[in-house]
Amino acid sequence: MLLSEFDYHLPDELIAQEPLPDRAASRMLIVRRDSGTFEDRSFRDLPSFLAPGDCLALNDTRVFPARLLGIKEGTDRSVELFLLRPENPERTHWAGLVRPGRHLHEGTRIVITPNLAAEVLETRIRGERLVRLECSTDLDQELDAAGHIPLPPYIHRLDQAADRERYQTVFAQQRGSVAAPTAGLHFTPKILESCAGAGATVARITLHVGLGTFQPLIHDIVEENHLHTETYSISAEAAAALQSASRRVAVGTTSARTLESAAAIGPFTETSAETDIFIYPGYQFRAVDALLTNFHLPKSSLLLLVSAFAGKELIRAAYDFAVAQRYRFFSYGDCMLIL
Repeated sequence: MLLSEFDYHLPDELIAQEPLPDRAASRMLIVRRDSGTFEDRSFRDLPSFLAPGDCLALNDTRVFPARLLGIKEGTDRSVELFLLRPENPERTHWAGLVRPGRHLHEGTRIVITPNLAAEVLETRIRGERLVRLECSTDLDQELDAAGHIPLPPYIHRLDQAADRERYQTVFAQQRGSVAAPTAGLHFTPKILESCAGAGATVARITLHVGLGTFQPLIHDIVEENHLHTETYSISAEAAAALQSASRRVAVGTTSARTLESAAAIGPFTETSAETDIFIYPGYQFRAVDALLTNFHLPKSSLLLLVSAFAGKELIRAAYDFAVAQRYRFFSYGDCMLIL
């Protein structure tokens, strides 16, 4: 299977650069797999598509300010450190990306604030570095004060104060992601109440989103690609809700990857594990019955997952429809509900 089969034309002006003032005001494209038809609705209509026995799987990960700006020690050179994931329980050692990489070799120190610095310990493949953080105060407080929200590269502006709240779901709890599970950005407390009023239960699961979710696939042959590893966890309460549901509605591709990773092991139980599951057309879904998702980049692993769930031709037609109808794309854009 060729990656080029998952390309499509997207006018730049359809890439959402700002969130809507009202989260729930997004448009929602209904895609019906059984009939191959589309319906143009509002996200506020989501509860009307739910019923008793449904379970919404929400990824409650929380984005942290992972982008740090500093100075290379002993110089006046400005540098950037993008934290990806901690590599020890004490969270002193992190995998990260640095820029400019040619000036940040092993032994280099980066001064970020008077209380926070980082030393490059190791150079890895694809530009990654292993760094050691040196913090004289509480690390999370220091990151919150000095860090920047890591907006995706297709948002062509600097992060703003409002992004700290808006690039975060209203149900975010577990700190650890460098990117938001964007299908969840549309929910408000009122919409969640309406979903419960429709009879749906909620399973709060956690998958910490890594930068690899948005990195391009590097091989032209789809099957030759491999995904990054991410950590996920499912509580006993969430596992019980998922196991007893008659229909599981995954909110976002991260929730879908979590459910499918867990289901590959057996019935839903309390678990914490890592996954590098790569879902593309031909994959047989075990756990996801419906999927709420934003619109994804051409030739991305996320688009392949959605195409696996609904069919490549149907998703291509849905994207062409969304472009023609001027839907807003990507993280701060509109969504689709695949039934």
